[in-house]
Amino acid sequence: MNSDAEPLFVQVANFVADLIVDGSLKPGDQAPSTNQLAQFHEINPATARKGLTLLADDHVLEKRRGLGMFVTDGARERILATRRDAFAGHYIAPLIDEAVHLGYSRTDLHDLIDRVAESRGMYQ
Repeated sequence: MNSDAEPLFVQVANFVADLIVDGSLKPGDQAPSTNQLAQFHEINPATARKGLTLLADDHVLEKRRGLGMFVTDGARERILATRRDAFAGHYIAPLIDEAVHLGYSRTDLHDLIDRVAESRGMYQ
């Protein structure tokens, strides 16, 4: 876990959400337990539980009493919708702010984005 970034429980929630987005966890699959997450990330189980609770509050996971947490139907779509809604504010606005500080023109910034996207295989 990256102690310089978001709170650990948010990192746990993002870790499990990433497993859902990439298809490692599918609807109906059991999510890693609080203890598994705590041991793997070397954190307090209460912190791991708080991360799982975030996902349950967002209806991405559902608790089955005595069994654990399970991925809900539509979880992947809910995660992607939430991330898309936050994308501009988290990534595009800071990018543009920095580009302005660095003196990039709109055209230069577009060209730079195109070059980077191409280098990452986006336009192939």
